[in-house]
Amino acid sequence: MHSESSDKEKSSPTSTTWKMRTLSSVLFWVMRFIYGTMRMCVEGEDQIDTARTHYGRGVVTFTWHGRTFVPVARFRGRGYWSMISTSRDGDIQDSIFHRFGFNTVRGSSSNRGAIQSTVRVIKELKRGAVLAHTPDGPRGPNRHFHEGAIFMAQRSGSPVIPCGISAYPRKLLSTWDSYMIPAPFSRGIMLYGAPILIPEGADDDTLKRLSKELGSEIDRLELEAERRINPKFRRHTANPPLGTN
Repeated sequence: MHSESSDKEKSSPTSTTWKMRTLSSVLFWVMRFIYGTMRMCVEGEDQIDTARTHYGRGVVTFTWHGRTFVPVARFRGRGYWSMISTSRDGDIQDSIFHRFGFNTVRGSSSNRGAIQSTVRVIKELKRGAVLAHTPDGPRGPNRHFHEGAIFMAQRSGSPVIPCGISAYPRKLLSTWDSYMIPAPFSRGIMLYGAPILIPEGADDDTLKRLSKELGSEIDRLELEAERRINPKFRRHTANPPLGTN
């Protein structure tokens, strides 16, 4: 038999915070270990700094939410920015991102009520920041490009750069985004597309069209990444659907 006070202690904010910090620390070191063993191929990443210099603004890089393991670990110590949801899972993610040296803003470009966080990101982009963003986050649908993602780039005058990512062997979790966890000593690949500047005066129809085109470009780059390292994609003329093991 246990007392009511002991139940309160177990569910106290201090206990919850300690558990969150412990979990985020463990996940951080697991990610660092796995990425440190990977054999990486990265193409086109130099376009980030080239675009920043050319346009005199920051850059927004796009990839799908389920493929963030590799870039989060790769971007360690660069001071890139990221938007993270205000959920409890977001609290853990925020802690992990800070350990990797990211600057974070809590909110979501897919939520029209998140005005404050969006305004903050736009200001940072105008100052030259790099925003690593997932246009289908934080809750999906998977591989659906939310229009709010390019709104920040448009308002700040920053170019966007799509990126396709794969790793093999890997495990795809049974989550809404089929989150990819590379195996230790796996091969990894990141393919960047060409920078695209969103027209300042683009109307809603144009933004919808560009969102669809950017989503298709991420898929194209990811498919090319899969073809290069995933035997299942090399063996078949008709490739398996993206997001499958």
